[in-house]
Amino acid sequence: MRRSTDGGLTFDPPVVRVHHEDYGEGPISNFVMIADRDGEGLQALFCHDYARVFSMQSVDDGASFNQPTDITDVFEQFRTDYPWRVCATGPGHGLQLRNGRMIIPVWLSDGSGSEFGSEHRGHRPSIVSLIYSDDRGSTWQRGEIVCRDGDAIDGTMIKNPNETVGVEHSDGRVMFNIRSESTSNRRLVAVSPDGISGWQVLGFNDALLEPVCMASMLRYTLPTERKHGSVLFANPDNLENEMIPAGGHLAHDRKRLTIKVSEDDGETWPLAKVLEKGPAGYSDLARLADGTILCLYECGIITRMGDDHYLRLARFNMDWVTSTSEPI
Repeated sequence: MRRSTDGGLTFDPPVVRVHHEDYGEGPISNFVMIADRDGEGLQALFCHDYARVFSMQSVDDGASFNQPTDITDVFEQFRTDYPWRVCATGPGHGLQLRNGRMIIPVWLSDGSGSEFGSEHRGHRPSIVSLIYSDDRGSTWQRGEIVCRDGDAIDGTMIKNPNETVGVEHSDGRVMFNIRSESTSNRRLVAVSPDGISGWQVLGFNDALLEPVCMASMLRYTLPTERKHGSVLFANPDNLENEMIPAGGHLAHDRKRLTIKVSEDDGETWPLAKVLEKGPAGYSDLARLADGTILCLYECGIITRMGDDHYLRLARFNMDWVTSTSEPI
């Protein structure tokens, strides 16, 4: 982890928070954080080998963390609905509702896919759900399943839904924006009255292209009595495949990372600005107290699409999205 105390202008040297050698074979991955708006508390969850999930907390704004606690038992509760062999949190940041509830989207797979070879568990097929906490991360519980591989919406089959981002609607409902490999090539949208149950899959949002890549979403302004407030979305806004070599495993080029703005809780996305024209993949958005927006994202290519050269942090404001100026 690298920590900044000046709004992302400079960062302290890297500090190892979790090391895979302390957990056994397999990677440490999908590190998801939620900052508690009511203080300096910070929740952090991560996976080991896509088979176990751990939680740890900071009470000093990320300067230190307690020892991780294994919370895989929460995921074991999903087995009554789905025989998973692969589990993953996020990625990206988690969500805290105005009532204090913390939500982390998760995806699960039965591991039967062969995309990584016969000796490895596949990440396909998959389903999307969530875990949540109503006590500031002290305990976690499972939510309902949002959607599954093979579900259909408006005549289109949902294929391998996985990495999901969420935002709270103006009326308190929770919207999930879901990556999938569906033939619509659009982001899948679902809503829940409380963020944990009663999920309704609304369909595919025509304005949000799906190159099959993780995206990021953030509520920028809170709603008022007369306005919904604004929501930001970022992903590679592209369906071309000009840069993928023959035999590549990606469906579309990961490039043209674009910031989009909605003023109606994600119904429409009329404002858009390209942040990175070239290769760019996963991203995460954050808002500083002064309104500055940060976007951390992968970019560049080492040898192949998805094999990224850099992590880049962009700083901009809402005016930039509607102007022709470059990022701050």
